[in-house]
Amino acid sequence: MFTGIVENLGKVVARQGPRFEVEWTGPTEEAWFVGESVAVDGCCLTVILAAPTDGGARLGFDLSEETYAKTALGDRRPGDRVNLERAMRLSDRLGGHLVQGHVDATGTVLEIEKHPDSWRYRYQAPPEFARYLAPKGSIAVDGISLTIVDPTEGGAFDVWIIPHTYEVTQICDRKPGDRVNLEFDAMAKMVERLVQAYLPGAGA
Repeated sequence: MFTGIVENLGKVVARQGPRFEVEWTGPTEEAWFVGESVAVDGCCLTVILAAPTDGGARLGFDLSEETYAKTALGDRRPGDRVNLERAMRLSDRLGGHLVQGHVDATGTVLEIEKHPDSWRYRYQAPPEFARYLAPKGSIAVDGISLTIVDPTEGGAFDVWIIPHTYEVTQICDRKPGDRVNLEFDAMAKMVERLVQAYLPGAGA
């Protein structure tokens, strides 16, 4: 489980077959260990290589064909920057929202508007997921916990990006046409599931 608060802006250093390796820059509070979970651009991946480097650590993951096909990690190449977050501890503050690291779909950057002290990003989600886009609701875009603005029935929605988020995540690298990983609010999905289970025909 994650919070959607990006801890580190890493870089893809190698990709060959299932192996996907990234560089974590700088120290961490705890030592790395094989088997732990890390969110890479919002995808929960299992560490199978944790090698210390002079500047931090080199982390390796094995990605399935399904992960490459269903997420935007298939678009990432060596040199690309990625958002990184270690799994939360039960004692952590929940600064964003509950993020599972299970990507629901990929979306597309439609438009980016620069404002005097912020950026407005417009994304397109698959229309079948539009029901999860609630005004002021939460969404994880490439693992970043963001607040939804002006969602449409067709699956488009906006988010406002403050300078801090722009500077410490890879959102500043994105441009119109790029694919992004989307994870919709887990609580909304659970409520929908319960309503469908107890009220047959609901949501059909």
